[in-house]
Amino acid sequence: MGLSNTSPSGATDQLDRFGVALVAGEASGDLLAGLLLDGMLAQWPRLHTFGIGGPQMALRGFDAWWSHEKLAVHGFSWELMRRYREIIGIRSSLKTRLLQSKPQVFIGVDAPDFNLDLEAELKNAGIKTVHFVCPSVWAWRPKRLEKIKRSVDHVLCIFPFEPALLARHGIHATYVGHPLASHIPMQPDRAMARAALGFSADDCVVALLPGSRRSEVQHLALRFFMAAALVLRAKPAIKFVIPVAPLLRIEIEKAAQACGMLEHVLLVDGQSHTVLAACDVTLIASGTATLEAALFKRPMVIAYHMSWLSWQIMRRKRLQPWVGLPNILCGEFVVPEYLQDAATPQALASAVLGWLQAEPATTKRLRALNQKFTAMHTELRRDTAQLAAHAIQQVLQS
Repeated sequence: MGLSNTSPSGATDQLDRFGVALVAGEASGDLLAGLLLDGMLAQWPRLHTFGIGGPQMALRGFDAWWSHEKLAVHGFSWELMRRYREIIGIRSSLKTRLLQSKPQVFIGVDAPDFNLDLEAELKNAGIKTVHFVCPSVWAWRPKRLEKIKRSVDHVLCIFPFEPALLARHGIHATYVGHPLASHIPMQPDRAMARAALGFSADDCVVALLPGSRRSEVQHLALRFFMAAALVLRAKPAIKFVIPVAPLLRIEIEKAAQACGMLEHVLLVDGQSHTVLAACDVTLIASGTATLEAALFKRPMVIAYHMSWLSWQIMRRKRLQPWVGLPNILCGEFVVPEYLQDAATPQALASAVLGWLQAEPATTKRLRALNQKFTAMHTELRRDTAQLAAHAIQQVLQS
């Protein structure tokens, strides 16, 4: 069914007049929300959007009442306990403003711990609610399904197996594909990316991505640089590059300096996609970035580390043996994962070097990985903006 700028119910006019509220937490949510807004603005050019968001949303004219960084915390950490009152205060103030402004629809983008409770209260007040990115109930915390049912009118799913799972629990959902699958080219231009970063075609390049949150960087950066030092010792000609968020540059530089790696690593502001397109392999924190790496068809070593308490809570609630999104979507360990105590510099370095071996077995392994990631990319590539806008329109007309 095609989209139009008007509808019998007047939903489009209502959107133009009242606008849409969104909440996106941290950098990955900001990116997803920005891509979603592209489709919504194409459908409703006069749309007014407001709530909590980041720079990608701001580029689309989003009115951020609070920055998305206010919601960026790391697991069940001391940081979360320390900032709990602040975050609850923001949610309370946001709820009050939204109940006063009465947006035509509220869209929570990821950040389920923040958004689901807010969505439940808004839904009870008669405001339509949509959640973009199904919470990972298939990976952990399945009891959250009842909460989703109480909180949202519709879920926009980015993975193809999710709508059927939600439907079994009476939750309306639409598979819209993953926005990044359309944003990232099927065949990335490695030569152009390397030229942009100053690397040659013959360079062996390892990308280090220790996370987008300060707490992730604090747990992983030192481990990553220590692993890089070991890789450098084994392959002295190797090149390292790390995309750095401006607010995290100081922490990154300190970690690199502590390992004697500051002079051996190229630090670039942002440009994570250019870095992934340019590299031969990436050492990467578990999260959305691993899916981006898979869409760039890059071999990777996934790592994660958190506080002892967070780890004890998380590991007891895991439903699958995999943590990295590429492995979850493939249903097997297509790339190695090193979590918590297993994420030693020695283990990480060995796994990175394993991808760089000039042996027939490694070549076969890389070819098989490329085939799996290409099939994944094809499955996830949909007209997400149009499908999401259409689903939101249907919610408004219901």
